[in-house]
Amino acid sequence: MNGQVAGPLAAALLQPQQQRAVPPCAACAAGTDVRGWMALVAQRRKLGLAPDEALRQAFQALAAVNPFPATLGRICPHPCEDACNRAALDGPVAVHALERYLGDRALAMGWPLPGPVDGPYPESIGVIGAGPAGLCFAYHMLRRGYRVSVYEQEAHPGGMLWYGIPEYRLPGTVLEAEIARLGAMGLDLHLGTRVADRLAQDLIDRHDAVFVGIGAGLGARLGIPGEEGVGVLTGADYLGRVNRGEPVALDPPVIVVGGGNTAMDAARTARRAGLPVTVAYRRTRDEMPAAPGEVEDAMAEGVEFRFLCAPAALPRRGGSIESLVVQQMEVGAPEADGRRGIRAVPHAFDRLRCGTLIAAVSQVAAWDGLLVVQERLARDEQAVARRLWSGGDVRRPGIAGEALSAGRRAAEDVHSQLRGIRPPADSPVPIPIDVKPDHYVRQARVEPHARTVAERLAAPDSEVEATMTEDEFFTEVERCFSCGSCFGCELCFIYCNAGGARRRPTPVPGAYFELDTSVCEGCRKCLDLCPCGYLVPSAQPLFRGAGRAGG
Repeated sequence: MNGQVAGPLAAALLQPQQQRAVPPCAACAAGTDVRGWMALVAQRRKLGLAPDEALRQAFQALAAVNPFPATLGRICPHPCEDACNRAALDGPVAVHALERYLGDRALAMGWPLPGPVDGPYPESIGVIGAGPAGLCFAYHMLRRGYRVSVYEQEAHPGGMLWYGIPEYRLPGTVLEAEIARLGAMGLDLHLGTRVADRLAQDLIDRHDAVFVGIGAGLGARLGIPGEEGVGVLTGADYLGRVNRGEPVALDPPVIVVGGGNTAMDAARTARRAGLPVTVAYRRTRDEMPAAPGEVEDAMAEGVEFRFLCAPAALPRRGGSIESLVVQQMEVGAPEADGRRGIRAVPHAFDRLRCGTLIAAVSQVAAWDGLLVVQERLARDEQAVARRLWSGGDVRRPGIAGEALSAGRRAAEDVHSQLRGIRPPADSPVPIPIDVKPDHYVRQARVEPHARTVAERLAAPDSEVEATMTEDEFFTEVERCFSCGSCFGCELCFIYCNAGGARRRPTPVPGAYFELDTSVCEGCRKCLDLCPCGYLVPSAQPLFRGAGRAGG
């Protein structure tokens, strides 16, 4: 045929190209490069890294985005795992447990956070609120070489991380140790400082930029008759008082209204006080926004659940709560957010025995004393011209990882504004990747070691889950598919007839071989074999029309 290729064979001949794709674990709420920091450990032998050095480099890569890995590894509901391609084979990679181990390892070894990347600069930065958004914003501004002062009205920094999450999920010692590293970087932290309007204006005048990260620590009420009076708390108020060490008297039985993580934390905390607890939720279990594991743990610990019931009234006798009247609900058509709608069943009510009601339906920002700031932000969402930014739960309540991400992105914007440079592009969106699960050896996911229910209730403040061991960490991290990024499996090198795959002299994660397409024969074996989807067909066909070999 004199080098000519025609018909179906021409279409079958494809030339490969290397394309590093965005993996599904880019769904990380905090915005970390999950695949990237895991690769430093999982591929350590190919990279010539000793285990300890691989761990240290992985921590540096992770902490360059998220300064609180030991904290987030404990409390994040890990949406990255929900998206993990390995789930279809033998279960998603336990990203949260790996992150927790790496964070705990860094604290035990005394590893500092990554150092400055820029500066120093003369501008002074103010932060109102030492919650996750404010502290992450401060961290990224410190790394860029700015002087940063944080003003917090409470006695401890951390916001809802400190005052809203029970000790059995996040020990205070862990959070304190991670925040202390910011002090070592030069953070100027003012605790017990309530920023009211006059001081807020002073801070705006004093600093070149001010970030508002006051969070949403004010629990919302239910708005039902009888709610005003003794025996009624919000979830945020109850958890805050417990975490402050204040005595909280609850009359049994306790009913927690709500279906989110705060509701689960409140219910499990009350259960640890030895009280009978029921969670009342107006939708079904499938629609609960709480992390499924938190719901399962609450059920295992003896918390009762009543679904499809909405609070309607709180009758009292002599000032004390007599019962909770709930309206029966039924499932309707799907709503705009994808959840099934609900509607009240006419004339259908139940009475639930109730001594204490904890309302954990939503939370809002406590703007009292900051009306000037609130008005400015309302007029101009970011008020850049007025040197005022905001982020985190104060704008839209969410999980802690989202608050950290908001603080980091605000720091990028403020730095760009102050330096007159273009802000970085938004994080790329994950794309479908042609991974081949059958290439990988089946290996059961490493599950965290958990205390028994009896042990949990006997020692209420003890952590439910333990940090994985070093051996478990190394075993689990190697389960990563490395979706869309070369991990050095060598299949392209082994099976290329023409020798078009050549080893890189200095490999790095995601780059172990170079392709020489000038010798490619178009056999497509490398495309069929590449397990992680790093090799994809070239946009340029190897042959056109009748086609001619070469290129």
